[in-house]
Amino acid sequence: MTGMDFSQALDHLKAGGRVCRAGWNGRGMWLSLVTLWTPGQEKEDVEHHTGNPQTECLPFIGMKTADNKFVPWLCSQTDMLAHDWGVVYKLGAKGPAHAER
Repeated sequence: MTGMDFSQALDHLKAGGRVCRAGWNGRGMWLSLVTLWTPGQEKEDVEHHTGNPQTECLPFIGMKTADNKFVPWLCSQTDMLAHDWGVVYKLGAKGPAHAER
């Protein structure tokens, strides 16, 4: 599916998919919803900063960047109002939208 608005893209993220905007300049950039934390350093970092070993890590949207890094992402007003969102399919998957690079 291509030509989605942000609410459709967000629904796709919540369903476990990946999305990107056609207007983004960086090749291979996409978003996904991060909902699981593996035991390890992340939990220790949260405990260190909050002082509470029971602090819950909440889901967030992350971006795979053009230079192959993964960072938390914050939506701009331009992104929210755009209608060029598309589904990102993993390599080898069939579909009309953007292929992962």
